[in-house]
Amino acid sequence: MPYGRATSRRDFFRTCVAGAVTLAAGESALDAAESLHPQLRARVSIARDPQLRIAPLQPVHAARPAPLEGTVDPARLRRLLDQAMMGLFPQEEPARAWSKVVRPGQTVGIKVNTLGGRGLSTNVELAEAICERLLEAGVRPADIVIWDRDSTELERAGFRIRTGGSQAQCFGTDRVGFEDELKSWGSVGSLISKILTRRCDVLINVPVLKDHDGAGVSIALKSMYGAINNPNKYHPNGCDPFVADVNMLPEIRGKLRLAICDATTACYEGGPSFKPEFTWRHNALIVSQDPVALDTIGWQIIERKRREKGLKTLEEDNRAPRYIATAADAEHRLGINDPRHITVVESQVS
Repeated sequence: MPYGRATSRRDFFRTCVAGAVTLAAGESALDAAESLHPQLRARVSIARDPQLRIAPLQPVHAARPAPLEGTVDPARLRRLLDQAMMGLFPQEEPARAWSKVVRPGQTVGIKVNTLGGRGLSTNVELAEAICERLLEAGVRPADIVIWDRDSTELERAGFRIRTGGSQAQCFGTDRVGFEDELKSWGSVGSLISKILTRRCDVLINVPVLKDHDGAGVSIALKSMYGAINNPNKYHPNGCDPFVADVNMLPEIRGKLRLAICDATTACYEGGPSFKPEFTWRHNALIVSQDPVALDTIGWQIIERKRREKGLKTLEEDNRAPRYIATAADAEHRLGINDPRHITVVESQVS
């Protein structure tokens, strides 16, 4: 199956050096390239837990609401997150792994994806687990904001809106608005969420693994459409080159440090909205500092599920996500899209 244009080995090096998306906290671009990609490779960590879901309901204390059968187990999800981070940063305990992403005193935005409602959005439990690890890394609660484009969509996905005080915040761009100054790169010109521009030193992108009816897939790169005011303008031609160009906006590229794809429930057809007949419980997290590599591997996973279900490939369906190759090309250098140059580390929680 073709995966678009492959970049040269020299371009891989330039991608590592030039792309702020690969920066670990406090490192220069060259240091990050050498430490994170010593062989000029991207690294993607996939952690799975077949027992991630809540077991069949048992009698519980009347004062305590019973968890819904089939939802993720928060304790196991935290262990799954730790496993994924240790796969991304080998030989590091979770606390040290997070110290490579953030440092005390920084403000952190956790960009979730809630377009799919309860059925196909970033899990609240995953966002909370990320918050816990950020606190352990020395980030203050009030310096963390969980966000997406719209507060109503956040609430529909199960998030509780929180503003002010000393706790972690949670709200949509609708509460604060977009910047007045238009930002442009390539084919795009957009206003950017004030949450990203004014509340975040570090951006952690937490998308969902899903099919998209026009773009092919919607994972890490396309999730950044939720940071701009006019994503509706950027869907022609399978969102190519628009997705790549949006991710080149300095406020996005310069702050992104980590992508954690929620692949606990994934979608192989009919996305981006939730259609239960086209979803499956993948019970996994996919983590990388390279969003292009993450999307490339996520695309492969979706294609395998489509093949298992007897569906056409996205290429055959005339909606291959060509913007992934564009994001990796010499003009953008946002990451690596050649599977031969992506190290995939797979692990399982026992």
